Amino acid sequence: MTVSPSTAEAPMHIAAGTRYGFFTDTSVCIGCKACEVACKEWNGVEAVASELSGNSYDNTVALDATSWRHVAFVEKELTSTVKDMVWLMSSDVCKHCTEAACLDVCPTGSLFRTEFGTVVVQPDICNGCGYCVPACPFGVIGKNPTSGQAAKCTLCYDRLRGGEQPACARACPTDSIQFGPLDELRATAATRLAQLRDSGADRAQLYGEDPDDGIGGAGAIFLLLDEPSVYGLPPAPRTTTRDLRQMWRTAAAASLALVGAVVLAMIGGER
Repeated sequence: MTVSPSTAEAPMHIAAGTRYGFFTDTSVCIGCKACEVACKEWNGVEAVASELSGNSYDNTVALDATSWRHVAFVEKELTSTVKDMVWLMSSDVCKHCTEAACLDVCPTGSLFRTEFGTVVVQPDICNGCGYCVPACPFGVIGKNPTSGQAAKCTLCYDRLRGGEQPACARACPTDSIQFGPLDELRATAATRLAQLRDSGADRAQLYGEDPDDGIGGAGAIFLLLDEPSVYGLPPAPRTTTRDLRQMWRTAAAASLALVGAVVLAMIGGER
């Protein structure tokens, strides 16, 4: 089911000042791509001609400026001796990092933190410099080939302001993608992980839920059935600008010391 203005649901209570996000339970993802379609339809993201990627049924391959949702299809052998395959599917999205490097490097203020704790690109302010593209540790942001501006998931900022959940979450038929206050989603994720572990899914793990990780925790939490690298996710993501402030402080201190040395030398020379 796709989402259009004519089928919009009754407003939810979505409060400014509360941080919202996603919890994606990959154990119930069926790879239908309803999220991809709903995202493109609601946000007016231009369609790109599908081609066989050679990577199973994955025709979008990765997140970029025209793919704000990406359903990964991973075929994995059950064991080294048993050649039967198991499908691992996951709908990937911008992580809306707590420590967002894209915000740090944007020179125009195009990228900003919303009242819902999400990170959004304002296209009317973006100058297309592209600094945010390599700054993202997940490779989420891309430059739109038509406009030349940066683009990524906004967590449907316009829908949140209207009291509606993001289009992808509403369109998901299995509740693999869940939307809500981030604190509540963390609790939901922990409960679901315990259920899967009790059922024998020993490799199941959470990704992005830890506030002490390298990005300060994500606004998009994932329950994975295998290691993050299997899904194309960095095992230990780190904010690329984490040392930036310390570098600037060190540079400033060095500059002040140099100026001081020059002034002292000038005073000494005058004597």
